[in-house]
Parts: sequence; C-alpha cells; structure tokens
Amino acid sequence: MLDFIRKKKESFIIKIVFVVIVLSFIGTMFLVWGKGSEGVGGRGGYAAKVNGTKIPLEEYQNAYQRIRNIYQQIYGQSITPDMEKALGLKKVALDSLIDNFLIAKEAKSMGIKVSKEEVANSIEALPTFQKDGKFNFDLYQQLLRSNRLTPKDFEEGQKQELLLSKTRQAIKDKATVTDDEALAQYKKENDKIELEYVSYAPNEVISEVKPTDAELNDYLQRNQNEFKTPEKTALSYILLDPAAQAAKLTVSEEEIQTFYQKNIDRWQGKDGILPLKEVKDRVKADALRQKATKQAFELAADTLYKHTKSNDLKQIAGQLNLKVQETPLFDANAPVAALAGETAVIKKAFELKEGELGGPVETPKGIYIIKARERKASVVPPLSEIRATLEVKVKAAKAVELAKKKAADAARKLAAKGALKTQTTGTFGFSDKGNIPVIGNAPDLMEAAFKLTAAAPVTNEPFKVGNRWYAARLKQRIEAPKADFDKTKQQLKLKMLPKKQEEALAAWVKGLRNKAKIEINQTLIAEK
Repeated sequence: MLDFIRKKKESFIIKIVFVVIVLSFIGTMFLVWGKGSEGVGGRGGYAAKVNGTKIPLEEYQNAYQRIRNIYQQIYGQSITPDMEKALGLKKVALDSLIDNFLIAKEAKSMGIKVSKEEVANSIEALPTFQKDGKFNFDLYQQLLRSNRLTPKDFEEGQKQELLLSKTRQAIKDKATVTDDEALAQYKKENDKIELEYVSYAPNEVISEVKPTDAELNDYLQRNQNEFKTPEKTALSYILLDPAAQAAKLTVSEEEIQTFYQKNIDRWQGKDGILPLKEVKDRVKADALRQKATKQAFELAADTLYKHTKSNDLKQIAGQLNLKVQETPLFDANAPVAALAGETAVIKKAFELKEGELGGPVETPKGIYIIKARERKASVVPPLSEIRATLEVKVKAAKAVELAKKKAADAARKLAAKGALKTQTTGTFGFSDKGNIPVIGNAPDLMEAAFKLTAAAPVTNEPFKVGNRWYAARLKQRIEAPKADFDKTKQQLKLKMLPKKQEEALAAWVKGLRNKAKIEINQTLIAEK
C-alpha cells in the first residue's frame, strides 16, 4: 500500500493530507461526551449504549464514513462490499467510538486535562496549516472553510484527540520491562537449541481408521450438503429470433441519428468519435437490430400474457409459428448444451415451479419463453448408495484426528521419558519467520520451543505444520554468555518497551470494556 501511495502524484498527497488529519479524529469530533440518552441524535437511534449513555447513530455513521473515505483516498477507488467486509470497517468504526468513549471517561477520573494552550500549540504544529515553516492563520481558516468546519468544531476535535492521546500515553508510561523479561528475550534471541521430535501425518495412519456405520451416518447427518444431489429441472421452451423481425422492419434517418447520439461511445476512432457518415452502415445495422429485439420482446410478452390462463406453451408456439423444444433434466451447474452460456434462462428456469410458464427472457441468442416441464428436488441419498464416497471422506477426517491424537500421546511419552523413536532438528537459533530445520515453517512451534527448559522440556500440545502433527522435546540448549546480557540489558529493555507499552494499553482498554455495560446495535455490524 505504501508503494502505491508513493507512486501517486504530489498534488494527490497534498489533497488528502488535510482529509487524513480530520478523519483521524474517529469518534472524537462532534461527539457529545456524557450527555446520556438525551445526547445529540438520541431520538434518531443509537449505535451503542455504554454504561447507559448512548453513542448516537449519527456519530457512528460519521465515523464509518470517515474510515471509508480514508481507504477510498488511499486506494483511489470506491470500496467494494468484499473489500469493506475484509477490512471490517463497520466493526472498526464502532469499536473506535466505544473505546474512545471509555478512555475519555477514564481520563476524568485520572485527572487528565487539556489546556487551551496545548490545543493551540498542537494546531500550530500541524504542517498543513503552515506557510514557510510557520503557522498561517489565513490558511488555517481557508482550509477549515473548504472542509465545512468551524474553528470551534475543529479545535474541540483536536482537544478530544489530545485528551485521548495523553490518557493512552499515561497508561503506556506505567509499563516497564523487568530484568527477567529482558533476560528471557536475550536468551530467545541468542541461545541455540536442538529439538527431538516425532510426527504423524494423516496419510500414514489412515489405514488404521475403520469407520462404523454409526460414524458414517453421523458424518452424513452433519455434512448433508456435501452429498445432496443437485436440484434439477427439465424445460420446454420456444426461442424468438429477432433477425426474423428485422427482415420486416426499416429504420428512418431520424432513428439512425438518435441511435448514433445515444450510443456515441461505440464509434470511437483513433482520433476521437467518428462522424456518422463514416459509420452509418454500422449504426443502421445496430439500430435495426435493437428495434427488432424490442419488437420481438414485446410480441413475446403480449402473446405470453394472452395465454396466462391456459398455461399452454404449444398454443403460444403455434401463434408465433415457432417449434417447442425440450431439454432433459439438468442442474444449474451443468446445463444442457442447447442452453450453454444462457445464464439468465437457467436462473429463471430454477425460479419456476413445475408446470409454470416464465419469460420473456432476453439473451444474445434471442427471446425465450420457457416452461418448467419437470422439477426434481435436491435430496440426500441413502447410505447404501454413497457408502464408498462417504467412507473416503470419513476416513480422511478421522485420519486427521488420529494423527493429532498420536502426536498428543507422543508428547506425554516424551514428557515421561518413555521410549520413542525420535528425529532431531540439529541446533538452530530463533527466527521471526519461524523456519525450523527439517520441520519447516512453524512460527507457533518456534515460539513454544524457545520457552522450553530443562525442567519443562516438552511442548504441552501437538503442533500442526503443513499436514503433519508434531510433538517435540528440548534435546539441548546452548546458552549465550550471561556477561553479554549484562552489557546489553538496558538497550534490550528500550527495544522491548514499545511492544510492552502497546500490550499494556490494549490490556487496559480491554479491562475498561470488560467492566463496562455495552449494548451494541447489532444491525449496524451485521453482514448482509
């Protein structure tokens, strides 16, 4: 994403700088803190209630829209529903409002305040409002007006942002890294270890799996959709070819001119839009085709309407001088060859009840009127018909469970120093990427392995790496010199502190949420 932004023109960056500043006040700008159920937007619904205080729906909508705008500015395009779902924008907006509300409330009990001078200094320090390196009041007012903000609103938003920032920092400042934590990190970064392990893969134990009928039936009941036969339909249909209508029609000069103007983008040449005289034959042919298709559709619709009561496709076909065609049973994912590519027809076919007429349906091939001659519902076949397929699936699923169980049993034997044939990794150091010799990429196992000690040398649970389950025991640990730790302890603590501070802040906010009574309007974050 950063590479994407860097490639944008400078003008684009300048354009969004102020937007990002304003939008950074998610959940703070315009929020009426502590107004209770009578707060702004109270009568218009609420996004959440926190300890009885409503967070107005309007505030959620503003926060949500600001977040969407940020992403749209960054991506340079509209946020699609799939992108929005993946980013979790609705939940982000609501969580931001709730967290900021709780933090602001806590700030009061902590005695944290923001002075007018602090607000003024923070605004003057923003590069957006500076000219030649100094705060420019005229530029400040101009930018606020262009974004439809008053100084009072903007300064209140800045005040709330500073309040939240100071409160968060106060919590972070309480975090410390102990000598023991620093030593553990030092050992993690500098010690070398060697593991001995056993592993099991499903394909190695699948021959031991002998599913019973009860297990087969249980799997079938829990996974019916895997075995259901597809819903099928058989159609009778007629197809009107607009070309037959075109042979009876003409288009006037006025119709040609109108079609040319309405579809001007079709006539694009190397040097721009081609004049009508150069493309008149194409325009005339397309206009005639469109006119014929429209008339064919209207004729089909009118004829179908007249025979609604009789529900007789043969009568409709006879009136239109067409032949009724029929298909065998087919499912939506495997249509008959005659309907290959006719998505709209197939969709309509599976909306009809048996014996029901439908249409007209227009496709590039022509105008269809269809009738569902037969419908066959989706069903789950009896066990006797699908036993072989079912056994394959059940054995595969049970083999995964068995491989994990064997690894768990092996872990207990390793802990009890039981006799097991093991393999070894050779010595290796800690890697953030999680690559363990012989075993492969296993970040979780890497983390667990470097926490093993002589007193507790075995992982508590098996780890899945690829398609295998592993149980591991510490074979040896080559410790880094303690003297080197004493030399680098303070530097290491400073490196560890930011993460410790973020963890402390996250735990504190989580604690606030756990103690609070929060009622969320679920309709706001429900996926549609």
